[in-house]
Amino acid sequence: MRRDRWRGGSEETTKGSSFDSFWLVMARQGSKKSSLRALWSPVGPRLLITTMEVIHCSVLASGFLMVLLLLFRLSHSSVDGFSKVRGVNLGGWLVVEGWIKPSLFDGIPNGDMLDGTQVQLKSVALQKYVSAADGGGGNVTIDRDVASSWETFKLWRVSEVEFQFSCFGGQFLTSNNGGSSISATADSPAMNETFYIERNNTKIHIKLLNGNYVQATVNNQLNGNHQGDLGWDDNEATFEMTVVANNLHGDFQLANGFGHEKAQEVLTNHRNNFITAEDFAFLSRHGINTVRIPVGWWIAKDPEPPAPFIGGSLAALDRAFSWAKTHDLKCIIDLHAAPGSQNGMEHSASRDGSVDWPTPDYISQTLDVIDFLSARYANHPALLGIELLNEPSAAAVPFDVLVSYYTRGYHIVRNYSSTVYVIVCQRIGNADPMELYQANIGVSNIVVDLHYYNLFDPYFSNMNATENIQYIYDKRVPQLQSLNSANGPLVYVEMTSFSRLAF
Repeated sequence: MRRDRWRGGSEETTKGSSFDSFWLVMARQGSKKSSLRALWSPVGPRLLITTMEVIHCSVLASGFLMVLLLLFRLSHSSVDGFSKVRGVNLGGWLVVEGWIKPSLFDGIPNGDMLDGTQVQLKSVALQKYVSAADGGGGNVTIDRDVASSWETFKLWRVSEVEFQFSCFGGQFLTSNNGGSSISATADSPAMNETFYIERNNTKIHIKLLNGNYVQATVNNQLNGNHQGDLGWDDNEATFEMTVVANNLHGDFQLANGFGHEKAQEVLTNHRNNFITAEDFAFLSRHGINTVRIPVGWWIAKDPEPPAPFIGGSLAALDRAFSWAKTHDLKCIIDLHAAPGSQNGMEHSASRDGSVDWPTPDYISQTLDVIDFLSARYANHPALLGIELLNEPSAAAVPFDVLVSYYTRGYHIVRNYSSTVYVIVCQRIGNADPMELYQANIGVSNIVVDLHYYNLFDPYFSNMNATENIQYIYDKRVPQLQSLNSANGPLVYVEMTSFSRLAF
């Protein structure tokens, strides 16, 4: 997010009535430039609009085009006389998102076999797929002509050549009795669930710790009894590996892929250079007065967080607060990644796409992180708000569990400050975006973060840019106006529009 990638400015315009607007276009190097301006009006004194992204298919191959917009009128208790917010999100900095900076992953050995990569294995001798019956919990056979969920395994990476195979049901492939049979009965991985992978393009050999190789038998079973040297012909111990999905490129994949020493080098360089004091100065000069900074839960364990995470993000956040104070900016700390992952995505540091967060232990750990951040920054003059959690999954996080967590988190922040804004994010997926509005989480300076993503809804795929923007005026604005006229919390919106048009 360097200065030469930004174009910024401000203006006033009229659409029925005058309103303030601010636009900021950020384009990755190599992408097409655009004169597109996103103009938006706060529909009332309680509306905060944070992020509007307009992404065009024609530029996705070489980069992305993003419009970031934040307008926030503070009508509740203000912070140091701060009454209006214009800000941007500093994504991809202290929480890694591979799509923002893919080059971070360059040079990882077996980089197409990161944690969470989904693979299917086909015996070249039998021309059948390896299958965990019922998705795991029992025998493993080689008898399927077509691969589906039972024949798909998620990789857990131990080293660049050692891997564990997680089944659809969550169990792991294991070599029982020294490899006499291979089953899918291990609930957690250890030595018997760890396999060496030898590769020759898409063909692989799977080796046990005792030196034997996994092989297909004539009766369609899988065992670890093959001994001796192997070639790459159509023998019983050679398998064709198909990578079905390799979508997770977050902190876990980067750190575990490189290993601690190299990952520390890569992330230290990234944290020192991706966002700098010059960027804060640039934002300040162009009318931006707030930055939202995503962080991961491991920041509370700095400087030596649990493996594989890499320390140093806390020092970077401290620098950001110092820069913000120097340039009269405010900071919103956003807990983007919770322990166990609240949505299974790379930006929540999920290992394999699973959502394990909504358990008492992980929730307790997350509240400890909120306490840590509140204690450290509540009295800092640059702090505007703390977002308790980003984008919890509607499919995996029950609403009552989320409200309970938000309520407890709100009171933790209030133990340190009566004015800092407490931000609660809606669940993503099949959930009512308004469900948090009347949840009675807190009584003062609380903000509901709504995420409207046209980008991921096929309904909008055939709309052009103008139609997408008009939909926001016709549909989203009335929703927000109705909220704005009610006696409820502040609301801010993160939204995307999607267009197939070239600019």
